[in-house]
Amino acid sequence: MNYFSQEWFWSVNGGKVVIALLALIAIMTTSRLLKSSITRHVQGKDVRYRLRKFVNLVSYLVIVIFLTIIFGEYFSNLTVAIGVAGAGIAFALQEVIASFAGWFAINFAGFYKSGDRVQLGGIKGDVIDISFLRTTLMEVGEWVNADLYSGRTVRVANSFVFKEPVFNYSGEFPFLWDEITIPVMYGSDYHLAREILERLSNDEIGEYAKQANISWEDFSKHFLLEDAVIEPLVTLIANDNWMEFTLRYVVNYKARRSIKDRLFTKILDEFAKTNGKVKLASTTLQLLELPKLEIKMTDEKKN
Repeated sequence: MNYFSQEWFWSVNGGKVVIALLALIAIMTTSRLLKSSITRHVQGKDVRYRLRKFVNLVSYLVIVIFLTIIFGEYFSNLTVAIGVAGAGIAFALQEVIASFAGWFAINFAGFYKSGDRVQLGGIKGDVIDISFLRTTLMEVGEWVNADLYSGRTVRVANSFVFKEPVFNYSGEFPFLWDEITIPVMYGSDYHLAREILERLSNDEIGEYAKQANISWEDFSKHFLLEDAVIEPLVTLIANDNWMEFTLRYVVNYKARRSIKDRLFTKILDEFAKTNGKVKLASTTLQLLELPKLEIKMTDEKKN
């Protein structure tokens, strides 16, 4: 037995296996060293992440190419067997194959990239990793109000890009339209209220509007889009209870909550400075008629 083991070890086949193992160890060691070096020396998170992913991909490709060169003659003999088993393998691994195809679509068709905020498979969050089979999201919302992290990471199969719509909040146009409504009491100076809202919105969101205009021009070069109103817009409607102003504006997809906070704070401050000329409205109940009350009193002593 010893003799045959040594003979096989020193044979051509045994030598190829040893070479393949040594090559795998060398490739994986080099890959780890490169990724460690990237982590230490590259500062930007996005660049660091992409370089590490690139090193992983190149490592896998080198391994496949190296094994194909060494054991190429054996692969040719397996063609018939692989063809027969291919249908069964494809059926059993259809979800894996679809996810791998989804990875190609995500990377080369521009569905989304790492760092984008998306809604995928019913889950809304920031993309923190895209692997061959799954996309990892840092969840946004759920039981947390506004666009804040919930703390959960969610892994969604890449195959979902072929099954459901992919909502990208930060793709070619990284801005969103948002709006707030401000109820103003009847009898207030609505011209002054409009002036205050327009002035505050231009002060707070004017810079966003400039950046959004540039992004919209670039965006419209690739798609058939009409000219959109990027600048802040104040509109007014009158309903049964109050005058309702709507302030519509564009904002960076990550700044919706902070911008609303600043706008409402300044609006309240400015309305307070008008000495009652502009008053916020609130839901009130007016009792028009009291129902008739009948009170019956009995004398317990008679009983």
